[in-house]
Amino acid sequence: MSTTTFETATPGRALRIGLWAAQALIAFVFVSAGFVKLTAPIPQLAAMMPWAGQYSETFVRAIALVDLAGGIGILLPALTRILPRLTVLAALGCAVLQVFALVFHLSRGEAPVTPLNVVLLALSLFVLWGRGRKAPIAPRQF
Repeated sequence: MSTTTFETATPGRALRIGLWAAQALIAFVFVSAGFVKLTAPIPQLAAMMPWAGQYSETFVRAIALVDLAGGIGILLPALTRILPRLTVLAALGCAVLQVFALVFHLSRGEAPVTPLNVVLLALSLFVLWGRGRKAPIAPRQF
């Protein structure tokens, strides 16, 4: 009599490494961009990002906070395993933000700056899919 065992499919090592790398890269870019937008004087920001000088300081600083939240949220909950489902929500938020950024830049005729948005969108969707379906992080058991 033979018995059939059903093994739980575990995500491959390459997928897990790819997800961590994508999360770290997204976190770095978003936190860096958020920090710059939050701390740099508007004239200095406008020299780097012309749109920053054409909108209110409140708008620019609000975008900075959104960037910081996305960058922290895509990595920290997964690293600590405290509410790791927030990583999936942060990936969704980062993807939505990149769609808005693409539309914003294209509407202003700034197509040359959009490749970074496309890459960040793809990475965010990869993390959304990977951490949501293929390789979720288990919450820490206290």
